Amino acid sequence: MPFCAKPKKLLILTASSILTTLAVVIPSIALGHTIEGSDANFVQAINGPAIGPFIYLGAKHMVTGYDHLLFLVGVIFFLYRPKHVIEYVTLFAIGHSITLLMGVLADLRVNAYLIDAVIGLSIVYKAFENMDGFKRVIKVEPNTKVAVFIFGLFHGLGLATKLQEFMISDNGLVVNILSFNVGVELGQIIALSAVLILLSIWRTQPSFLRHAFATNTILMTGGFILTTYQLSAYLLQPAY
Repeated sequence: MPFCAKPKKLLILTASSILTTLAVVIPSIALGHTIEGSDANFVQAINGPAIGPFIYLGAKHMVTGYDHLLFLVGVIFFLYRPKHVIEYVTLFAIGHSITLLMGVLADLRVNAYLIDAVIGLSIVYKAFENMDGFKRVIKVEPNTKVAVFIFGLFHGLGLATKLQEFMISDNGLVVNILSFNVGVELGQIIALSAVLILLSIWRTQPSFLRHAFATNTILMTGGFILTTYQLSAYLLQPAY
């Protein structure tokens, strides 16, 4: 994508954007977006199908899942046609649905920190692609659809690890996990609808292309911060 911001103004804007991102994202990382409090108590106490509550939990988790949302913002950033948005979001949804269901129902155990680190890298990847980094620096043009699907698989594993933290009853497990996945999709639609509205408004302004590079720099910075945090947590976790 072409960018027409002047180098000096772009440098100043990028630097200030990075500082803002650091100030906003780091506190959020410290809090995390796992299932906790009354929601955690409910998940562990339930015995039998609970379709409505699990749909709510799935939607809430996606809406508050800053890592998933940052990746999706990167995915749809330069998608102008609704059919293209639907195609890419569907690929992502299929990917994370497969591994979410497999991870919980087949008890596929993975390290949550490492998976979340890959999710952080998925944000870096998409932002770098939006900045034409692969074509300009590496001289390759990756298949974006394949990448979105593959990263969707990792995002699904990340969702699965949040549920695997609890002892979930086998009674109604399949129905409850399917309901949670439906909630995730609903939350994704809600969050993306808001993002698309804001992007559509912004795209009518001349500032969109001028600030596109800086905006994706923010996304990349957020992805690096998430990855660094998760890798640090992995290295510092107690050995058993």
